[in-house]
Amino acid sequence: MTNPQNLAPREDVENTPADENSFGDILSQFEQEHHVNGNEAIQGTVVSISPEAVFVDIGRKMDGVIPIDKMRDGGGELLVKVGDRMIVTVTGRDEEGSYTLSTVKVERPKDWSALESAFAEHRTIGGVVTEVVKGGLRVDVGMKGFMPASRSGARDATEMEKLVGQEIQCRIIKLDTASEDVVVDRRVVLEEEAAQAKEKAYGDLKEGMVVRGTVRTLTDFGAFVDIGGIDGLLHVGDMAWHRVAKPGDIVTAGEVIDVKILKVNAQTRRISLGLKQLQPDPWTVAGGKFHVTDRVQGKITRVTDFGAFVELMPGVEGLIHVSELSWSKKIKRPADVVKPNEMVEAVVLGISVGERRISLGLKQALGDPWEEAEKKYTPGTVVEAPVGSLTNFGAFVDLGNGIDGMIHISDISSEKRLNHPREALTVGQTVKAVVLEVDKAKRRIKIGMKQLQPTSVDEYIAEHKVGDSVTGRIVDVRNGRAKVELGEGVVAEAKIAAAASAQESAPAESGKADISSLTAKLSAKWKQGGGTASSSAPAETRAGQVREFKIVSLDPDKKKIELE
Repeated sequence: MTNPQNLAPREDVENTPADENSFGDILSQFEQEHHVNGNEAIQGTVVSISPEAVFVDIGRKMDGVIPIDKMRDGGGELLVKVGDRMIVTVTGRDEEGSYTLSTVKVERPKDWSALESAFAEHRTIGGVVTEVVKGGLRVDVGMKGFMPASRSGARDATEMEKLVGQEIQCRIIKLDTASEDVVVDRRVVLEEEAAQAKEKAYGDLKEGMVVRGTVRTLTDFGAFVDIGGIDGLLHVGDMAWHRVAKPGDIVTAGEVIDVKILKVNAQTRRISLGLKQLQPDPWTVAGGKFHVTDRVQGKITRVTDFGAFVELMPGVEGLIHVSELSWSKKIKRPADVVKPNEMVEAVVLGISVGERRISLGLKQALGDPWEEAEKKYTPGTVVEAPVGSLTNFGAFVDLGNGIDGMIHISDISSEKRLNHPREALTVGQTVKAVVLEVDKAKRRIKIGMKQLQPTSVDEYIAEHKVGDSVTGRIVDVRNGRAKVELGEGVVAEAKIAAAASAQESAPAESGKADISSLTAKLSAKWKQGGGTASSSAPAETRAGQVREFKIVSLDPDKKKIELE
């Protein structure tokens, strides 16, 4: 028999389709098999990256998804690539059924007791920023919490707005059970993370490493560069091989640059960075490019008290010492000869790549005026020029083109003895002198004034000619030659016969009456203009005698008179 009751359909069976019932069982089974604890850390592998998200294989039938913005650093660089392994936690599911992931590796409280435990132990917890409210942000930490703006770590309102919807790490700083008031602090966590990152970075940094950084601030002496949470100083002297006027000419704030670590001071936590060290040293090029005696061109970059610097190529400067600016010794200030930004031609005098020094000469490029002076100022040449300066021993006359002629005090005047040149000369006075000597090696020209002044010898020579008979007094006899006084200040030389000079004589020992007689006789002869030579010479010639001679040579240039 058939049980009628069996024929009556059950209400739940009639109202529940077979396929729907089976799908629910499958879904329930799937969720049980793939249930993941939200506090559990899972190791996943990046399988793909789209413009919006990073997809991570976490060992389940569905991949996990992380928004792309959460995987970029402060400079916008992506922190991961396909194939990278990373630790994540599951925070939920999206509309397509994929797991939403977080890289925040901290607990998210589920109830009030979890909050109390985290608060008591000062643990860092996870939360989601839900909205901007007056004075700060609303944060979901299992309960509605409040985060003051000053503890958000955001620098302005714009950055606070960007936190909405983001998962953050924070710490509970106030927990009121009665009013269920929760206040959290994100800034303290960020500061601790930055300190830890800085400590780790200090340990990882080594001198000689090349790192990428972001220019944070500029100063007069350089720029501070953030190299992963640590500031290093890029000094202006290490920005470029050439001279840099101001850091802003090389880098700008916010610019991402590669720099070389020059020095790490573990005690002071100071890091010195270099930018120019990533470029070839121009001095290695200069060593093969410039040689001694080369003529080079460059721009004056600086003028100092001791000389001028010339840029020969970017990063290479040569120095023109003040002594090499001009042949004139009057140059005391380089600024009187050259000016900054002026283009000049110079000669390389010396080069030392090791010391990074090149010595230049400006005057050598202009030509040595002494080459021409040696030809122009031969002995006997008469010059007219102003007195440039006076010294105790003489005067310097400006002959032009950096050349001076020196008049010794003894060659200024023949009329009187001078104690100082200023007794006869003044600075700026134009004088006439004759070149006495030229010494190119010592760069010295000796000139004289008195040599152009007429003397009694000049007058005597002008009034006589070779062959004239004259009377003179012998003042000295030595080695067959006699010095003969022909007049006041006029002395000639005479060659005497061997018999006459057989016995050289000292001054005559005759009495006063004899000397007076000889002087009177000599004066009479001078007034008569000479006389006839005695037909018979005395047996010997001695000083004091008045004799008659014949002029055999007159030399006006040497002021010399020869007698016989």
